[in-house]
Amino acid sequence: MKSNPTIKLDLLPVERKCLRLNKIRIRDLIKYQVEELQLLLNVQAIRAMEIRALVEFQSVPSIGIKFARDLISLGYYSLDELKAKDGAKLLDELELSIGIWIDPCVEDQCRLVVHYANDRNDQLNWWDFTEERKQYRIKNGYPANRPKKAWYELEK
Repeated sequence: MKSNPTIKLDLLPVERKCLRLNKIRIRDLIKYQVEELQLLLNVQAIRAMEIRALVEFQSVPSIGIKFARDLISLGYYSLDELKAKDGAKLLDELELSIGIWIDPCVEDQCRLVVHYANDRNDQLNWWDFTEERKQYRIKNGYPANRPKKAWYELEK
């Protein structure tokens, strides 16, 4: 599994210390199962699952920590859980969960992670799915229950 050049994690100082003590680099966390991370980092299972998921999702070309967090917020913790998903419906699910409609390129990322979950040797990027998304939305539009407020209308 190839990875993005930089994998970002929001680790606590104590978690970083555990990694240093065990001589483990962040990019190597993908090699560990949740149970192993739990022991190595002295964390609860859910935290180990989050760390593992953040690393795994960012192993997908052109996927960063923000979208990795979005997937976790939907309850996904591995690429295997996304294999049978539909990228467009994944975006719809994300928008409903956060209550706003979001930048269309996020749907391209949804399409990419589903594709990559099924073909991990492929090195496509999210922008390779832009045309597919545009054609799909021209044909199918968005669901009637799509949030009315846009991401750019949020207070900063």
